[in-house]
Amino acid sequence: MKIIILGAGQVGTTVAHSLAGEANDITVVDQQPQLLKELQDRIDIKTVTGHASYPDVLIRAGIEDADLILAVTNSDETNMVACQIAHSMFHTPTRLARVRSPDYLTHPELFTPTAIPVDVLISPEQLVTAFIRHLIEQPGVLQILDFLHGKAQLVAVRSHYGGPLVGQQLRNLVQQLPKVETRVAAIFRRDRAIIPDGDTVIEADDEIFFLAARRDIPAVVTAFRRTDKPNRRVIIAGGGNIGKRLAELLESKYRVKVIEHDTERCRYLAETLHRTVVLQGDAGDSDLLMGEDIEDTDVYCAVTNDDEANILSAMLAKRLGVRKTLSIINRPSYVDLAQGSAVDIAVSPAQVTIGALLTHIRRGDVVAVHSLRRGAAEAIEIIAHGDRETSRVVGRRIEELPLPDGTTVGAISRADRLIFPHRDTVIESEDHIVLFLADKRKIVDVERLFQVAITFI
Repeated sequence: MKIIILGAGQVGTTVAHSLAGEANDITVVDQQPQLLKELQDRIDIKTVTGHASYPDVLIRAGIEDADLILAVTNSDETNMVACQIAHSMFHTPTRLARVRSPDYLTHPELFTPTAIPVDVLISPEQLVTAFIRHLIEQPGVLQILDFLHGKAQLVAVRSHYGGPLVGQQLRNLVQQLPKVETRVAAIFRRDRAIIPDGDTVIEADDEIFFLAARRDIPAVVTAFRRTDKPNRRVIIAGGGNIGKRLAELLESKYRVKVIEHDTERCRYLAETLHRTVVLQGDAGDSDLLMGEDIEDTDVYCAVTNDDEANILSAMLAKRLGVRKTLSIINRPSYVDLAQGSAVDIAVSPAQVTIGALLTHIRRGDVVAVHSLRRGAAEAIEIIAHGDRETSRVVGRRIEELPLPDGTTVGAISRADRLIFPHRDTVIESEDHIVLFLADKRKIVDVERLFQVAITFI
């Protein structure tokens, strides 16, 4: 696939890294030649220096025969104009654009083929706030992602001493939760992937990925770690777009406080939020945090645009007694450094966003894609088509499928029925199948496996 990426920021760079090794023809456009040189030194791609919405620049990037344009510059207007030019002048088949401003997002009628021809709108703020809300709603989890129209969720949890299943074989999960259906898709132990079976013994500090129905998530989590108290009190450091939207999502169920240093922004937040307490001040001020009972707070969310400020304020909040800290961290090199120390959960906006992008880039009938473990692993929902003659998966038992190493089938949706399959489960046409790939480099093999023969109509 020939793909043009406009913008060499965190999202554009992450997508380029993810797709460059998958037999794609990638070109990245940016106005900063140094960024492009650094990117080209690391991965095998083409680069073009110039303004992303200028027709001549797009022509130099190869827009005339591109399959897809991904506009993720820092300017909403540049992204939208680039998609308009790609559609009007070059008839580019698929156009994706990152749009951040709520003033645009609240008017979906703008984004139609007869207005601004953007096929897929990507709003990092919306994706990140929804991601954080999931984490607050389900205490004890590291990551929680929707599949099969929300009927099943993929959850990452770290096992702790005291968890009922720690030190036991995985097969005992059925005895522990006799009325719950779930499937453990993978276990990461000291950063090494383990494809689990019934004999696998759960160890403390394992990172466990499992699939279960939404209602059963809390029960499965408690099998691997002691029960976490429900979250009630939340402090949000940063009143920007993400902080404001997160407060809006949480304030009806939780006691929420927002700390923002800018006077005018505080006034705006106080006028637009209904039940949230807005505090003007510095989130790195220990007197302010102690005055707001930080030791009785369940979750501290650092969501400013400054990685260093987020990490340091999370460290301070942790030292002052908050139960859990969550921080937005944009720099990939900071994520591993911070997570697991003072920052309980590090959220990378680029990694959260990339899943929404990959859904529209992957080959085959892919419904959903989620990037896991900072891009090393991947989970996808794909639809099986054809019959036993035209498909390599339909009509075959799971144990017969030539799945790449490290790939597991986690769940199947069939005619509105959720199935957690076994080795002898037979794949049927139109099944929605959730697959976990411990090594996302195997995605090309999975896409090829699910392709139907040319005779399929």
